[in-house]
Amino acid sequence: MSAPPAIELEDVSKRFGARWAVARLSYSLPAGRSLLLTGHNGSGKTTLLRMISTATFPTAGSIKIFGAETRKQRDELRHDVALLSHASFLYEDLTAAQNLTLVAEFLALEQRKELVASLLERIGLTDRADSPVRQFSAGMRKRLTIARLLMKKPKLALFDEPFGELDPAGILQMEGLLRELQAGGTTIVLATHLVEQGQALTQERLHLSQGRKESP
Repeated sequence: MSAPPAIELEDVSKRFGARWAVARLSYSLPAGRSLLLTGHNGSGKTTLLRMISTATFPTAGSIKIFGAETRKQRDELRHDVALLSHASFLYEDLTAAQNLTLVAEFLALEQRKELVASLLERIGLTDRADSPVRQFSAGMRKRLTIARLLMKKPKLALFDEPFGELDPAGILQMEGLLRELQAGGTTIVLATHLVEQGQALTQERLHLSQGRKESP
């Protein structure tokens, strides 16, 4: 028996007031594959990622993640899915190390001190481990959210404009992370305006226009 798709969208629509952000969208992504999600601002990319991550639900249609329906099995799925979004959702008055330690405690991970130290070294923030996040630049915040995603070890990782706010070294680091996750079997969805860069990192492409699937 074949494994269910990582993502299965069936006639998915999402409405905000009178506006349809996503309309009648169907798509299937096999587990372990990587998808480039493209479209102009307002095309529905962020809304779609939020629905796949279970942060919100479709107005109509259904979304299944590894065979589980998001509306019915949200709690179970949130352990398998991670979203790197525009908002960092970091605790401003806590240090970098404290932010990661909280995540490790929530996930009930062992050897938390060693894990946090290892991740901070990996993203180049060891020397700022004890600095409060409110002192961080946008790029440093982005790197800390990357470490948080790595700690979760998701089966499905969603990236919404991950190269934004990163310097050249940070962009290279992000590209390496994406390749590393793919090599480990993680399913990737990458939404970016940098189409050529995204195509070099992914295997499939879904282009949205006004919330609908369209040929790029």
